[in-house]
Amino acid sequence: MDRWNALDEVPPAEGGAVVAIGNFDGVHRGHRAVLGTVVASARARGARAVAVTFDPHPLAVLHPERAPALLTGLDERLARLAETGLDGVLVMEFTRELASWSPEHFVRTVFVEALRAVEVVVGRDVRFGRGNSGDLATLQRLGAACGFEVTALDDVSADPAAAGGAPVRPWSSTRVRLDLAEGNVDHAADVLGRPHRVVGTVVHGDHRGRELGYPTANLSADAEGVVPADGVYAGWLVRLGATGPDARLPAAVSVGSNPTFAGCERRVEAYALDRTGLDLYGERVAVEFVHRLRPTLRFDGVGPLVEQMARDVEECRRLLA
Repeated sequence: MDRWNALDEVPPAEGGAVVAIGNFDGVHRGHRAVLGTVVASARARGARAVAVTFDPHPLAVLHPERAPALLTGLDERLARLAETGLDGVLVMEFTRELASWSPEHFVRTVFVEALRAVEVVVGRDVRFGRGNSGDLATLQRLGAACGFEVTALDDVSADPAAAGGAPVRPWSSTRVRLDLAEGNVDHAADVLGRPHRVVGTVVHGDHRGRELGYPTANLSADAEGVVPADGVYAGWLVRLGATGPDARLPAAVSVGSNPTFAGCERRVEAYALDRTGLDLYGERVAVEFVHRLRPTLRFDGVGPLVEQMARDVEECRRLLA
């Protein structure tokens, strides 16, 4: 998949392009349904399949106090987009100048002149252009004038909670954030189509886990991805860039501030099951969350804590087997 960081980097495509536009935070199953439509249509037309996305998130520029915590960093987002079969992604730097573009200027500059769109695939609630003044009707009008087709898709969901008359909850990034805030990482995985992950560099911590017999990989404070609710989780420690059997290791993951030791700094740390000799300092890793075992607890001393850690590890081993 090609990545273009500016409009003038996009090379001409003889068959034009089928295009989707969005933030695509998390690249969840709803996003992938839209992008699957883009790829299938592009193949049928002999066109290029392209997504347009933004960095940073528009709200981080326009209303920082309302900006959501991102489920994925840009590199992770692009890696997930590549898995959908797209031919290219245009990453547009979101600025106040870009936010001032009228819907007409945006469509002509991006879809027509840069990408040579023959079809644009969007959700029915699409908004774009200055003040989000452009909507589906605007895009359809401009598409008719500029010579590209507009395909509007309904929200996608396969939510079992919708059975029996319950309201349907479409797959969305907001839904994933709410699940993570409650520690429901398995529900989040249902929407994402994979375990949620936090990506960061392994740094030195207090080395207390090693002293207790469970050495952990501590993620740097600038790790990317929403950190779920405090607690102990079964998960995976993924060594990015590594290959072989040590690239993906079953792990017990702790999120919290170590209240037994009066900690005050919230951390993500992962113990690779039965791997006490790993030296991961400085490595870029991902911690994937599969299931929450329990909330964070304060224990009356080291003995009860170690006993509970042993039980946690056994439960992780059973869940991840």
